[in-house]
Amino acid sequence: MSKPQIRTVDIVLPLEQSEDVDIWKRKAGRKLKIHPKSIVDIRLRKHSIDARKAPVKIQLRLELSTSGPLPEDPVLEPSYAKLGQNVRKLVIVGSGPAGMFAALRAIELGWKPILLERGKDAIKRRFDLAPILREGRVVEDSNYCFGEGGAGTFSDGKLYTRATKRGPVRFVYETLVAHGAPHRILTDAHPHIGSNLLPNVVRAMRESILSAGGEVHFETRVTGFVRSSDGKKLVGVVSRDGREFVGEGVILATGHSARDIYRLLRDENIRLEQKPFAVGVRIEHPQPLIDSIQYHYERGTERPRILPAAKYRLATKIEDRGVHSFCMCPGGFIVPAATENDEVVVNGMSLARRDSPFANSGLVVTVEPEDTQAFEAEHGILAGLAFQKDLEILASRAGGGVQKAPAQRVTDFLEGKLSANLPKTSYFPGLTSCPLQELMPDFIAWRMKEGLQQFGASMKGYLTEESCLIGFETRTSSPVRIPRDDESLQHPELPGLYPCGEGAGFAGGIVSAALDGVKCAEAICSLAR
Repeated sequence: MSKPQIRTVDIVLPLEQSEDVDIWKRKAGRKLKIHPKSIVDIRLRKHSIDARKAPVKIQLRLELSTSGPLPEDPVLEPSYAKLGQNVRKLVIVGSGPAGMFAALRAIELGWKPILLERGKDAIKRRFDLAPILREGRVVEDSNYCFGEGGAGTFSDGKLYTRATKRGPVRFVYETLVAHGAPHRILTDAHPHIGSNLLPNVVRAMRESILSAGGEVHFETRVTGFVRSSDGKKLVGVVSRDGREFVGEGVILATGHSARDIYRLLRDENIRLEQKPFAVGVRIEHPQPLIDSIQYHYERGTERPRILPAAKYRLATKIEDRGVHSFCMCPGGFIVPAATENDEVVVNGMSLARRDSPFANSGLVVTVEPEDTQAFEAEHGILAGLAFQKDLEILASRAGGGVQKAPAQRVTDFLEGKLSANLPKTSYFPGLTSCPLQELMPDFIAWRMKEGLQQFGASMKGYLTEESCLIGFETRTSSPVRIPRDDESLQHPELPGLYPCGEGAGFAGGIVSAALDGVKCAEAICSLAR
C-alpha cells in the first residue's frame, strides 16, 4: 500500500469554532484549494492563542491526508538499553533538568552516570515543604529549590523557550511525555506540566536511569573535589559524609541557589566570573482581572471554557537596566523559596489546571556587576550572591520572621506610602505591610516604579489596589558564571569540570537547562573516547 500524501497547513479560527473538526477541514480545504470531503484524516500539530486584540483567535497547525489515514504517532515510552559491566562512568552533581537529561543522554551513549543530589527524592521532598509553609522553618537541603527535579519541579514546569538554536526542543518534550508528562505539551505553543504532575515525571526519569544501570544518590551534598594524581584534571567529588564518587569527569549542574558550590569553587581557586542577574518582587493580581485585560472582555464576565488562565509578558528598559516580568504563573500561587532560615525568598508556581484565583509574576530589575561593588571588598567575585543574600535577610526581618513576606499594594508603592491593609493573597505564610521602596536599593525601586507606570499604560487595569507587590524575588538567575571552553565545554583552567545549566550561567529555564545537560553529556563522552 502506498504511503498517504501528507500535507501541513496553518489556519486561524474564531474561538467558538476552534474545536470543530469539520470546520478545520473546510478551512484547510479552502486554503489548500481542495474539497473538504477529500480530506481523509486530519490531526492537530500545534495550538496557540492570538489574544493581541479582540476578538481572540486560535491559530492551528494541522496535518492532513487526502489518500488514506495518517500514520499513528509512535508511542512515547522510556527505552534505554541496559548498561554493561565495564562501562565508563561520569559524575553528575545536581538532579535538576540539566543533570537528569545529562544522565539519560549518557546512558544512550553507553556511559554510566553517577547522579548526586543534595536533597531528597521528589515524593519525600514534598513532605519537607510543609514546615516552611506552616511553621516558617526551612529544611535547608530539601525545599522548593533543592531536591529531585530541581527548582522547576515545584514552580509550574513551564516549558516555553526561545532556545531553539540550542538543540532539539522537541526531543526534550518527547522525553518528558515518555515519562508521564501530558501529551498536550507536544502541541501547545506555551506548554507547561504543572507542579502536581512534575514529581511523578521526574520520578519516572529516575527509574529509567536506575533501570539502565545508572546510580542516583539522594541526600548527598558535595563538599569537595577529587583531582587526578597529577592534579591537572577533575575526576570526581567528595560528599559531606566523606564518600568519594569518581568517573572520567564531572558535570556540575547544581542550579543557581547552591551558593556553597560557588564558595567551594572560589576556595579551590577555580575561576569564576560575575554576570548580570535580576531582582525584584512578585506581583499578584486576581486572575479574573488578568483574564479580562488579556482577553478583552468586561470584568465579571466568565472566561470561556476553552481559554486557559491568561498570562502576560512585559518588558522595558529604563536607563540601561531592564525591567521585566519573569516566570509568570497564571492561576498560580506564590511560595516561599528560601534555602536558609534567615531569609525570605518568593517564587511562583501553579498546578496543571492553573485554577487558582490568583495570577502572579516576578517583576524584576537587571542588576549589573557594577551595582554590587559595595560587597566586593568582603566577598570579591561573589559580591552578587552577597547582594542577593542581603535583600533576603532584609525581607525576613521586615516580614517579622517565620517566612512572612514584606508586601505593599501596587497603588501605595507608586504613591510612596505604607499600605493600611493588604489584599488577599495566595502566599500561605502570610504578609506584613512594609514600605518596599525603602527596603529595596534605590536604583531598583525607582526603575520599578517607572516600569510599572509603563506597564499600566499598555495593560489597562494592571495598576490597581487589588494588586500586591511581595518581596523579594531574588533567584531569577545566578550572579556568577562558571566559565567553560566553547568547544570542549570544560572549564578553561580545569579539564574534567563541565559547568552546566542555570547554575553555571548557561541556561534560563527547564528546556534550555535540559538541552545544556544533553550537550555536556555528549561533550564528555566524545572527548574521552
